[in-house]
Amino acid sequence: MRVFVIQNCETEGIGYYENYLKENGINYQIFHAYKGDEFPPVEKFDVFIVGGTPVSAYEFPNHQILKKEWEYLKRVVEMNKPYFGICCGGQLLAMLLGAKVKKNPVMEIGGYDVKLTPEGKKDPFFKGFHETFPVFHWHGDTFGIPNGAKLLVEGNDCKNQVFRYNNSIAIQFHLEIGSNEAIKWAKKYPNEPRMINKSVEQVVEECRNRENEMKKLSFNLMENFFNKA
Repeated sequence: MRVFVIQNCETEGIGYYENYLKENGINYQIFHAYKGDEFPPVEKFDVFIVGGTPVSAYEFPNHQILKKEWEYLKRVVEMNKPYFGICCGGQLLAMLLGAKVKKNPVMEIGGYDVKLTPEGKKDPFFKGFHETFPVFHWHGDTFGIPNGAKLLVEGNDCKNQVFRYNNSIAIQFHLEIGSNEAIKWAKKYPNEPRMINKSVEQVVEECRNRENEMKKLSFNLMENFFNKA
């Protein structure tokens, strides 16, 4: 199993998901796409994990550096390689499959609860999950559901939270982020919580209150994903 992790932002790593890869001895490579380096051949890897970035997914095709990634991920999808998309990474998968990404009516930042759909309750990607579970958010966009995909998780302020397409999954929320990472994000984007009348301290505390359970769920989700991949 060879895993290719695309990190799209210097501030935003894959947190607990990387811990899972390490602890399970999975061979992985992290590629810092924001530096503009050339991507390795898609054929070298079996699974692709695509992280988030403040750049909106719909800007990728016209972004000088990230356009390379857009073309690269087209090839990943064409080859039906397992794809695990986090936040903007999930939005990119939606676009690559023909769905739209647009501004959500409200920004979601901090701790929230999401809920499995009837499809999600029986999907092996969410084996071991309770119907409602805690997540961390930091986003202003939302993805549509591509033709042939299934909505597995939904939220209140942003309905579309997870969809599955064959052996690939797009995830709007973050399970991989602990309070240390939340502090880094808050330092990088300090003005955004104020846009929804939250303080930086409140957002970090909301993450801290959920991080132990989110870590367990992040490992659970990775286990389910690799069992299918």
